[in-house]
Amino acid sequence: MKNLRHHIEEVRSKPHHVRKQVTLAAAGAGTGLIALVWFAGSVATGSFAIEPSSFADAGKLPVIERGERGNEGIAGAAAALPSGDIPAHIEIVDAASSTVRTPSAGPTTIPF
Repeated sequence: MKNLRHHIEEVRSKPHHVRKQVTLAAAGAGTGLIALVWFAGSVATGSFAIEPSSFADAGKLPVIERGERGNEGIAGAAAALPSGDIPAHIEIVDAASSTVRTPSAGPTTIPF
């Protein structure tokens, strides 16, 4: 059996396209090994396990009454707002009087 140093020297003596193929094969094998370890770990821990359910439960959503949980996060901030006090509306702003300055037509210079 060859040792690793002898194998590397043998690959160095090969043409460039062969070295690229060896490099690609080694990278693919390394990636495959990492993917296999990741997949085996995920299956062993049950990450891909599907929780048993029936089609009868598919349409049922959990009902959370107000006050059952504390107001937490963004949903809590939305729940804390008074409902129905402010009617929804759209405000149209006339954009005819723009304050955007148009650049003058001239050569563009980029300082370095």
